[in-house]
Amino acid sequence: MIVKEGMIFCLHFKNGKAFAVKGANKNCNMKMKTLALSAIVLLGFTYSSNAQSAIIRGGVNLANVSVTDNGRVDDANSLTSFQVGIIGDLQLGGPVYLQPGILFTGKGSKVQSGDPSSYPYYKATSNPKYIEVPVNVVLKAPIGTSAKFFAGAGPYIAVGVAGKNKTEGKNIVGVGFTHENEIEFSNDDPTTLSYEEGAGLGIIKRFDYGLNGTAGIEGKSVVLSVNYGLGLAKLQSGGNSSADNNNKHRVLSFTVGIRL
Repeated sequence: MIVKEGMIFCLHFKNGKAFAVKGANKNCNMKMKTLALSAIVLLGFTYSSNAQSAIIRGGVNLANVSVTDNGRVDDANSLTSFQVGIIGDLQLGGPVYLQPGILFTGKGSKVQSGDPSSYPYYKATSNPKYIEVPVNVVLKAPIGTSAKFFAGAGPYIAVGVAGKNKTEGKNIVGVGFTHENEIEFSNDDPTTLSYEEGAGLGIIKRFDYGLNGTAGIEGKSVVLSVNYGLGLAKLQSGGNSSADNNNKHRVLSFTVGIRL
């Protein structure tokens, strides 16, 4: 969201392009946000606490937003963010494991025109933060005597809890500017499937869901992994609108985990 001369503008994606649009500054429904966050944290904690072991994980996210029906992204719009959380590790039988978790993770995208060392220059970033609960089924195969290769996949659900939109740049005469605002999420109740509460132009849907893929190598205490999150939920709010249906989260992450 961008503020300029008393007006509020939001970073908005449509048909593979990003632009600023004027939007209303609505108050968040704190009750809905608290209930949703509590439910998703409880779900992740329940899964992880029942696991045979757990992994504290953190790493770098390369976040982006899809721009076409087939999920293509614009590589120039990739945004560097982070994630941190805990992953359970429950052996179901033989080489098959269930890995639920709970993560605090950053997503989003950026738009940039020009170079910071010259002018005109413009850069806008949208970096929403989510509490995310992934549940992956993983296969493990031994490598030598003390390491294993693993790969797996599964679904995730997430709720937006924070984040900022930022814009910076220089105008045609070289005068710099910068603005920063909190991201505004809709107050959608996920149990009302046919209606989205709190929808509005420039507002991000609070609830996200999608599919995960993960692969890596684990030792006795250290786990290295590459992960990919394929969002299936439309980013922009507006339950009755088909506009911007192509815009969904895409997150490639590289993580390091420590087994507890």
